[in-house]
Amino acid sequence: MATVKIGDVISFKREGEEHEGKVTGIRENSVMVQYGFSKTKDEPLTTIVNHKNYKIKQSD
Repeated sequence: MATVKIGDVISFKREGEEHEGKVTGIRENSVMVQYGFSKTKDEPLTTIVNHKNYKIKQSD
């Protein structure tokens, strides 16, 4: 299995929708991902994804 690195692009599902985002942090059981930008709050959209729940799309 490939190891994710900071800067890699991953795909994951959130609320039934497929998303892609850039890995911004790595933890033992999960990664932090920035997957967009909020139009109303003027801040990045971030989430935590378990290592079991994503696929690496593009590696740095």
